[in-house]
Amino acid sequence: MPTQAQDDALKSRAERSNYEETSRYDDVMNFIAELKKRTKVLRTESFGKTEEGRDMPLMIMANPPVASPKAAHASGKAVVFVQANIHAGEVEGKEAMMHIARRLALGDLQSLLDKVVVLIAPIYNADGNEKISVNNRTAQYGPIGGVGTRENAKRLDLNRDYMKMEAPEARALVGLFNRWNPHLIVDLHTTNGSYHGYHLTYAPMLNPNADARLIAFQRDKMLPAITDAMLKTHKFRTYYYGNFTTKDALNYEVENFTQKQEGKEKIWRTFDHRPRFGNNYAGLRNRLTILSEAYSYLDFRARVAVTEAFVEEIFKYSARYAKTIIAMLKRVDADTVKRKHAELGVEFDIKALDQPVDILVGEVEKKKHPTSGKMMTAMIEDKFTPTKMLDYGLFAAKRKTALPRAYLFRNEPGTQTILDKLKAHGIAMQELTKPAKIEVESFVLDKVTKATREFQGHRAITLKGHTQIETIELPAGTIVIPTAQPLAKLVHYLLEAESDDGLVAWNFLDAYLENGKTYPIYKVMKDVKLASRLFSAR
Repeated sequence: MPTQAQDDALKSRAERSNYEETSRYDDVMNFIAELKKRTKVLRTESFGKTEEGRDMPLMIMANPPVASPKAAHASGKAVVFVQANIHAGEVEGKEAMMHIARRLALGDLQSLLDKVVVLIAPIYNADGNEKISVNNRTAQYGPIGGVGTRENAKRLDLNRDYMKMEAPEARALVGLFNRWNPHLIVDLHTTNGSYHGYHLTYAPMLNPNADARLIAFQRDKMLPAITDAMLKTHKFRTYYYGNFTTKDALNYEVENFTQKQEGKEKIWRTFDHRPRFGNNYAGLRNRLTILSEAYSYLDFRARVAVTEAFVEEIFKYSARYAKTIIAMLKRVDADTVKRKHAELGVEFDIKALDQPVDILVGEVEKKKHPTSGKMMTAMIEDKFTPTKMLDYGLFAAKRKTALPRAYLFRNEPGTQTILDKLKAHGIAMQELTKPAKIEVESFVLDKVTKATREFQGHRAITLKGHTQIETIELPAGTIVIPTAQPLAKLVHYLLEAESDDGLVAWNFLDAYLENGKTYPIYKVMKDVKLASRLFSAR
């Protein structure tokens, strides 16, 4: 048997091609199968199928091995999930996770599996991965053999699909969250913006509706420790994700970011608070989360290396503080069930850190692609300038609404999509077993606005209105969504009439929305005993 270093069967395509190419779907599947032959710590499953019917592989790594979510959590270890290739033009994570898996199974990281259960989805957007072309993401610095597409086969951006879940990939991923319930969710990406001096940037949850203890733990403890280790151990510079912009451009659309802001004072700005993005969605599920962004203008080999190092340090931190993480999340879940959050935000403002910080402003040069002839952008490694500026890296709730005891809506043809979405998110539901007169808070629509610009096949809806207290009679079969459950913050974001990323915003309730009408989802604001039973779709 050849040694690991010489064995091509256990090398990624990036390694075999001297980092000129990225792995295809078959490369990844063959690597997983080969690694599984060599170790007892790896088990595998398909957690769903893509739009084009490809199996979505999940690598389950633990010592001793675990075969189920129940066994994983019974082990007392932190369960850490890492997904790569959600945008299949951003391929560093896919290669890095194969390298990490090899080290966990056979190399220097084996001892980590004594303290963590590692779940790896190395090629999430498998369909987009197979559309490799040298004309995709031409500005980034390699691989020169080309990369896949950002979107899936139906041209949906999977990192905008967490709330609406229209892609089979997104439904499968959230199903994985429901089953495995990882303590930490890591999402691997590559930048596509400003010229800075960091090898990798990152973001925790950005929506302030997430539990304050989780936000503080990541910002005050976890991420600073990982940042220090990245510099001291690996010589990589890392910082919170952002782009250069100006104060008067703070409210730009994330999807329409432009590089140039000439003649104005620069600031560093993070992206978006909405849970359509995976890191924010995970926060509303009461879970720790890290978004990783390798610097697009590093060469491909270095982007894989920095991503691999970053995940390594995340695993090491999670292993070191596994008991702390598990205990904290149990407390947060328990407090959510007790409705410790009386109010949650529906409108948000971005805000700066208390003091300006030194942000590394980088320099780049242009290099000609040897095949396409197009110009790539390359980081000049030793040229960066620390520049003092405001860091707009936080969000705060501008306006809040009270968290009710429950949400109610009639089970009728127009609400079947709502039922399906809630079930897919893993939200606990009940139904009335007999008619009931209930005092509710209802929302009367004063103004319904539909966006003029389409995004991901939708034109966003925003509602303005006023609340009123009334007593209504609801029939048996009415759906009851109690907020005494761990996913209460997600329930709130999905169902609130004025939510900026809920089911209203994504057009799933359009048939009910007209000025003067009452929003079809009611809120129970007081404790009331209802004759109900668990709801399950029949």
